[in-house]
Amino acid sequence: MILNPGLDLTLRPMRYPSLYERYRDAIKNTWTVEEVDFSDDTVDLQHRVLPAERHLINRLVAFFATGDSIVSNNLVLNLYKHINSPEGRMYLSRQLFEEALHVQFYLTLLDTYIPEENEREDAFRAIENIPSIRRKAEFCFKWIGSIQQLDKLETKEHRRKFLLNLICFASCIEGLFFFAAFAYVYFLRSKGLLNGLAAGTNWVFRDESCHMAFAFEVVSIVRGEEPDLFDKNMIEDIHRMLAEAIECEIQFADDLLLHGVPGLTREDMRRYLEFVADQRLENLGLAPKYGTNNPLEFMELQNVQELANFFERRVSAYQVAVGGEFALDENF
Repeated sequence: MILNPGLDLTLRPMRYPSLYERYRDAIKNTWTVEEVDFSDDTVDLQHRVLPAERHLINRLVAFFATGDSIVSNNLVLNLYKHINSPEGRMYLSRQLFEEALHVQFYLTLLDTYIPEENEREDAFRAIENIPSIRRKAEFCFKWIGSIQQLDKLETKEHRRKFLLNLICFASCIEGLFFFAAFAYVYFLRSKGLLNGLAAGTNWVFRDESCHMAFAFEVVSIVRGEEPDLFDKNMIEDIHRMLAEAIECEIQFADDLLLHGVPGLTREDMRRYLEFVADQRLENLGLAPKYGTNNPLEFMELQNVQELANFFERRVSAYQVAVGGEFALDENF
């Protein structure tokens, strides 16, 4: 079974070929930070954004500065050593590269958007000095840190803790915190602002969607192999985890929208977060809880039109993207 202690090194015969295919698909989605053009963004920041929008942007990039580092640490310290599948670990190795790429993207973003050195230093210390970001970090450490001292998943309780870590990572950190951050990016893009940031976010979004899909597939494999782990207590913990994540993200929304950003409200973000949470429950094979529709029309446009156009551009421009099929129906 995929959570059995040890590190299986034998790729043939392949026990989980679908995980190997996810690794191959990830290779097709190769991009570099140098492809992102921020030249128009600097003009927007100097001449077009409102003070309230500037506050939103600064808070957003401060979150980006630390978010993917938390994910990378969890991959290395908690996930890689417990997924006993060589093809699964191949994917995680590729994911770690992508997380490093995201960190580089956000580093470049901060250097471009916040030229003042002291302000940049404050952004990099966001976990320490911005309460709304610190709360999200504390949430992450609470749910993913419980297995950090486990070298082997020797008991059902150990495996249950591992599942909660993986579900938190997929559903709440990458699947809710980052998807909410993407919504702010695409909101700004819908107003004709920061197109460079939106272009880079398209690539990050595709990576994150693939990361989630891999994690949810591992959860599904574990559920098939050890269905007793997915009991009533597990489902209650998942609901509680998602509810906590929404409240953390609402505090962040209160911070970002503190000065009143025209066209976006706290209630819009709450409804959007509930909509996304229901999507994550469905990803886990569970019934939706909130029954909320997506209130952000610009996200529906992003979901259908921009991704299709984006991958048409990639296939025509880069040999690495030729071949294979891309799923264009990822839900925000």
